[in-house]
Amino acid sequence: MTVTAAPIAAPTETPTATGVRATARLVARDDGRGGTALPVLESDGPLALRRTRGSGAETRVMLVGAMSGPLGGDHFTVEAEVQEGARLRVGSAAATIALPGQTKGEAHYDVRLTVAEGAELHWLPEQLISAAGSDLHITTRIDLARTGRLVLREEQVLGRAGEEPGRLCSRLVLRIAGRTVLDQELTCGPGAPGGWDGPAVLAGHRAVGQLVVARTEFASNPVAARSLADHAVLVPLAGPAALVSAVAPDALRLRRVLDEALAALSV
Repeated sequence: MTVTAAPIAAPTETPTATGVRATARLVARDDGRGGTALPVLESDGPLALRRTRGSGAETRVMLVGAMSGPLGGDHFTVEAEVQEGARLRVGSAAATIALPGQTKGEAHYDVRLTVAEGAELHWLPEQLISAAGSDLHITTRIDLARTGRLVLREEQVLGRAGEEPGRLCSRLVLRIAGRTVLDQELTCGPGAPGGWDGPAVLAGHRAVGQLVVARTEFASNPVAARSLADHAVLVPLAGPAALVSAVAPDALRLRRVLDEALAALSV
């Protein structure tokens, strides 16, 4: 297997009066020799992409936080495109911590993922921690082709140890073959709609996560809706795909639940 990458491009970080705007972008494609190439790997400033050792046909990339943030007023964007037949796994080196900034503006973090026919993406970042005083809006949008494969894990922790959370608004959108099969939003923390911490939503827990798995095999062998743990549930989505939603007292127990769910789905 041969894995290649383009040189890291010129800086994309743009400081402004109200924060930092930064974009990281990567493109994965089938190299025609049984591997996956990275013709585009661009990042700088607070978003740093690093290629790591892959396995088989799969290429691996790590997102490294080169600076603190996102802070109030920042706007970060990460874009990943997995072209036909390519296989890509993306993780992060550490948790992302949303922090208050010198400005009182909202911070925004946008993730845009595109997976082509016959391609596969595993998007497995570490937790996002909403620190006291922060105000972050994070949006993840996935466009998946009909025969594309996806494993996406999203974990959010409300507050560091012993502190109250900031305000966190999280939206997750999945489109398969041009059809929206999932569009959900959750807002927590100060200023969120009443009831976010009540029995119908987080029930006092401080860690919340989702696992999205899309596989063509689910068309002939769909998953059945069921409970996976005391505070986790598996539901089928159209497409075909499956969604696991879970809450837990802390990040460690949340990860354990989602790992068990992934193993149960035999991915």
